[in-house]
Amino acid sequence: MSRVQLPAAFVESARAFTSGEREPVEPRNAATVVLLRDGTAGPEVYLLRRQTSMAFAGGMCVFPGGGVDPRDFDDHDVRWAGPDAATWAARLGTDEATARALVCAAVRETFEESGVLLAGESADTVVADVTGEDWERDRAALEGRELAFTDFLERRGLVLRTDLLAPWRAWLTPEFEPRRYRTWFFAAVLPRGQRTRDVSTESDAVAWLPSLEAVAQADAEEILMLPPTWMTCLEVGQHADAASVLAAGSDRSVEMFMPELTEDGDDAGATLTTPPWMQGLLEPRP
Repeated sequence: MSRVQLPAAFVESARAFTSGEREPVEPRNAATVVLLRDGTAGPEVYLLRRQTSMAFAGGMCVFPGGGVDPRDFDDHDVRWAGPDAATWAARLGTDEATARALVCAAVRETFEESGVLLAGESADTVVADVTGEDWERDRAALEGRELAFTDFLERRGLVLRTDLLAPWRAWLTPEFEPRRYRTWFFAAVLPRGQRTRDVSTESDAVAWLPSLEAVAQADAEEILMLPPTWMTCLEVGQHADAASVLAAGSDRSVEMFMPELTEDGDDAGATLTTPPWMQGLLEPRP
């Protein structure tokens, strides 16, 4: 199985775990969205650089996403467009209630962290402009957990456009991490008429980058990425455009993968195993 080098900042934490100093913690469920648009050099991805003060992945470039809010389960009155709960459950490898909560979390976190809302007034429309003051008040209230996403959708009479999401991959944080997540990755194309905004209080910079350029910058240590983000950018970069990325994930059923740690010697650091679907992409790389 192929391996990727573990960032130096994580090696100490990993060694503390392998030495028996720390027990693994219970992971939380989370959702993240690879937001895409077309560029001259292939599909571009939207990345946020998390503030260095953040307890998890501080300073790392990430996709919009976060933990599932318990209120994401309270979606009984939410109108959906796209696959039903049973289909999403099969694709994500979960029960129906968890699948619905993950989809809600994916759309909610994307709105909170990028200002992009995958919802519309009907099953075949998308809100064209969510930059007004009233929208921003609601976005800030969602981010501050003062407003439940399900209440937000119901009050505004919006349909959740689950058909604009495609399942991509699923990652479980390694056992040595002090904060762990079961994270389901989704892909979505930036809706026509909407634009991303630097609004998240958890990030200090945002950027659209060609996916392979993001990989190159991470390789050159110009930006920092966790391995799942790096590998996702590498995989996305094999496609010609954003639509083909979405098509590749549209009928995908994902399996949760947890990287395993391998020590490379006292001075060489450590590496993580990578999933089978990455082997062909990693083998030619130095």
